Amino acid sequence: MTPRLSNKITAIAESATLKVDSKAKALKAQGAPVISYAAGEPDFATPEHIVEAALVAARDPKNHRYTPAKGLPDLREAVAAKTLRDSKFEAPADNVLITNGGKQSVYESFQVLLNPGDEVIVPTPYWTTYPEVIALADGVAVDVFADAAHGYKVTLEQLESARTPRTKVLLFVSPSNPTGAVYSPEETREIGEWALAHGIWIITDEIYQNLTYDGVEATSIVGAVPELAEQTLVVNGVAKSYAMTGWRVGWTVGPKDAITAMTNLQSHLSGNVNNIAQRAAVAALTGSQEPVEQMRQAFDRRRHAIVEQLNLVNGFSVPTPKGAFYVYADVSGVIGREIDGVTPRSSLEVADLMLEKAQVAAVPGEAFGPSGYLRFSYALGDDALREGAERLQKLFA
Repeated sequence: MTPRLSNKITAIAESATLKVDSKAKALKAQGAPVISYAAGEPDFATPEHIVEAALVAARDPKNHRYTPAKGLPDLREAVAAKTLRDSKFEAPADNVLITNGGKQSVYESFQVLLNPGDEVIVPTPYWTTYPEVIALADGVAVDVFADAAHGYKVTLEQLESARTPRTKVLLFVSPSNPTGAVYSPEETREIGEWALAHGIWIITDEIYQNLTYDGVEATSIVGAVPELAEQTLVVNGVAKSYAMTGWRVGWTVGPKDAITAMTNLQSHLSGNVNNIAQRAAVAALTGSQEPVEQMRQAFDRRRHAIVEQLNLVNGFSVPTPKGAFYVYADVSGVIGREIDGVTPRSSLEVADLMLEKAQVAAVPGEAFGPSGYLRFSYALGDDALREGAERLQKLFA
């Protein structure tokens, strides 16, 4: 019997981060005092000068029409300038594709590079979307796990052990979602040179590039190894640094043949990104960066607070991240312990217990790789951050 729906599409799992966040919001709507650390988005308003640029653009009739699927020329130029400024390599605007958020960029990147059976080395813990989009492109994700003791960063030896004749792509993410880990310039260069030597494509997600702390800078793998420019797709966007998650503007920078192929795909998939949002993104990239720095400083303050508070939870071990706005807590000390009449056997069950008993939401490690961990976003208000941690201290005392 012919399946009613596509096997490939029905095999996709719902985004775990969005699922947990939706559940938390549904409970809030029912009146429950839920504190959610689940969503990966800033709680700040988009800076005013960006909003103003959108209002001006909305009144201009030229933005009411179709525009090139590749993106507005002004925005592609602004992305090229940002890439030079922050990623430290030069790419012409013609090598930039504007996408509907970083998610579309990630999806299209794998679609363009992979053929059935091609392997992608995926450093783990990983963002929950990566394995799904690899599967949609008929690729095979090869997980390489690094635990808290290794700073959640894979080694060159691990990557080499995972390499096979089918290896086509290395996924490289620094700063990381979900761990906040940031690879050093030396580590980045070593990995880049390894990929170059073996002819392996790299898809590098730099969406958290401007959110680093303690004097650490995120090193772009192409900036570290310029020769990689012809075999790397760089994903980025305005969502995280500019508090623009809902505006849906991302981009890919890469070699011309790959960008052309992605543009052709996007011309059928969605066409151009919303023109008003694109104009707002131009203002974000070319206008004052002071609001970005103010948000980064607020995240830094919250980072210290959440690490301190969660490490007071009996059974939690929380390394201090150097980037993004997440902490990745090792909760193995809670698993198997009776808590208020319940004995959780996995981090998924720990997350369920927290939501039921303390009305605190976090995303279980199963969404990002092995069990035993919880991701907490500290992109929420200072008071809520502290209260949620205090509830957990009481629950697991």
